[in-house]
Amino acid sequence: MTGTPLTREQAWALLEGRGALLRGHFQYASGRHGELYIEKFRILQWPDVTSALCEQIAERFRGMANVVAGPTTGGVILAYETARHLGLRAIIAEKREDGSGEREFRRGFELGQGDRVLVVDDVLTTGGSIREVLRAVEERGAQVAGVGVLVDRTGGKVDFGVPFFACLEVPAASWEASECRLCREGVPLVVT
Repeated sequence: MTGTPLTREQAWALLEGRGALLRGHFQYASGRHGELYIEKFRILQWPDVTSALCEQIAERFRGMANVVAGPTTGGVILAYETARHLGLRAIIAEKREDGSGEREFRRGFELGQGDRVLVVDDVLTTGGSIREVLRAVEERGAQVAGVGVLVDRTGGKVDFGVPFFACLEVPAASWEASECRLCREGVPLVVT
């Protein structure tokens, strides 16, 4: 990889070439079925690809933030790499230990008034984990500067109320299991 940000066409080709873009019959975490799946860890296993995509996010938000935050697990790598490109510090939001499912900043991560936080994540499907990080940022009195993701599967349908950037938009049709034509055709199902 060069230091030059990738075009969307180059990023798409990389995902396909590195085996991160899978075609078939998948059951997503939501229970819905579809024929396209993005395996985020097949992206994150390649430092050159991850770095190039994080550089795109960094360039989009340069000068807008002074901290980069991401949710565990994939967001840890992305926060670090995006922050490296921006010369900023990276922090992570982990699930609360109380079992609430919400996220918080622990491990001595400081965040407060005056901080402008860029929130990053890997694949946007519903926006749940990103919203948890946004709440954690706001609970500390900091301001959200924007949200950057590697892949937006929603087709731009999720609005966080702040500037948003996706390296790739991969809108993927999905169906309730009872309406899935792939099930009717007997295509083997892969549960993701």
